[in-house]
Amino acid sequence: MTFTYNITGMTCGGCKASVEKHLNALPQVESALVDLELNSVTLKTSKELTIEELQKALPEKFRIIKPVFKIEAESKSDLKQLFPLFLIFLYIIVAALFLNINSFKIDAFMLDFMGLFYVVFSFFKFLDYKGFPRSFKMYDPLAKQLPVYAWVYPFIEAALGILFLTRIKITLALVITLVILGITTIGVTRSLLNKSKIQCACLGTALKLPMTKATFIENSIMIVMAVFMLVKIFN
Repeated sequence: MTFTYNITGMTCGGCKASVEKHLNALPQVESALVDLELNSVTLKTSKELTIEELQKALPEKFRIIKPVFKIEAESKSDLKQLFPLFLIFLYIIVAALFLNINSFKIDAFMLDFMGLFYVVFSFFKFLDYKGFPRSFKMYDPLAKQLPVYAWVYPFIEAALGILFLTRIKITLALVITLVILGITTIGVTRSLLNKSKIQCACLGTALKLPMTKATFIENSIMIVMAVFMLVKIFN
């Protein structure tokens, strides 16, 4: 089993080495990997350990917060784990096609797709509004530096969805899309390169999705659409 925890008190490479040393000393821990940038530690264990057990193994300056993500079995493929995400994408595509069934135009389809994307994804974030910020700031650079941004983010998505669907302030909505998804994609890319086992907050915490390449692709699709629409607008 693999678990990822928030951990505070780490400030340097020495802290990283200390945390990994103490946690690797536990007989149930097969490996402990600290990510300083995300302030997290990923443990591969033979059994689930309580926060109290982990805390006792660490020096007092380090504090384990709570589990951020848990993978029960490594054998479960990314495709199976991400099935809910793919299913939601399919529904959004079909809905956007139906909205344009009478006179299909790629511009209108993209705007409806982006609008539905934001509305649906913000809905899932609101299902566990208190839990979303904790997961989101694990990989989003701005949310990590400015925690209030993580609390506001679901509202931003909902507002962008409404703007796209109603065709109001489209240029502004496209620019904001490039900014917020660009920032998130940077964090996602870092997490993937570091092979961090953390939860993707794209669908909130109601659906336990791992951070994978699919998350990067999902953001990239929206960014490409936003760039395409902006180019058309300014041309």
